Amino acid sequence: MINKEVKNVQEALAGVKDGMTLMLGGFGLCGIPENAIAELVRLGVKDLTCISNNAGVDDFGLGLLLQNRQIKKMISSYVGENDEFERQMLSGELEVELTPQGTLAEKCRAAQAGFPAFYTPAGYGTEVAEGKETREFNGKMYVLEPAFKAEYAFVKAWKGDAAGNLIFKGTSRNFNPNMCGAATITVAEVEELVPVGELDPNQIHIPGIFVQRIFQGEKYEKRIEQRTVRSRS
Repeated sequence: MINKEVKNVQEALAGVKDGMTLMLGGFGLCGIPENAIAELVRLGVKDLTCISNNAGVDDFGLGLLLQNRQIKKMISSYVGENDEFERQMLSGELEVELTPQGTLAEKCRAAQAGFPAFYTPAGYGTEVAEGKETREFNGKMYVLEPAFKAEYAFVKAWKGDAAGNLIFKGTSRNFNPNMCGAATITVAEVEELVPVGELDPNQIHIPGIFVQRIFQGEKYEKRIEQRTVRSRS
């Protein structure tokens, strides 16, 4: 059994350089690779292209990279609750490629599966389809979307083992599974890292073949993006 475990986040991000394209899992602030993002901030790498559903909030998640002007381009489906993301996009400081959410997920999954492209009806007749090949199937028009190409994918799982097998918990099973294996190197940070053989094979969501590096994360904040509570009666 190949041991994919690395000592820490510094070793996990070895090789990350300026100008790279990175995938980062998560939805809002749920299931984001907090340790990897913090290390990207510390490294100070810049001119990054980041593929992620959104960019966190102003002072957390990918919002930290935006604050430091480390991101050159965001490929996402949602500006979200990040005022700085919106400001940089509207001012032209940040290149933004807005992509329908389902298409974003499928572009990750296609890269994971080794498909170079796929047809989707989403976006036909809109700006999304400009400059792209279109084709009719059974009387309906479709847009050809290329799979993503990225050097690194950073994902966060609940539990994993030294072979890279991963289990996601709850809503963190969002873009994370599709990004595993969709880049040249997939780095998984987990809340609990266990020995090989301890995970129930029937519960594993992503097999270790899709992961190159795995490490035990720490100090997860798990912030809530929008807290809604019922008033006491």
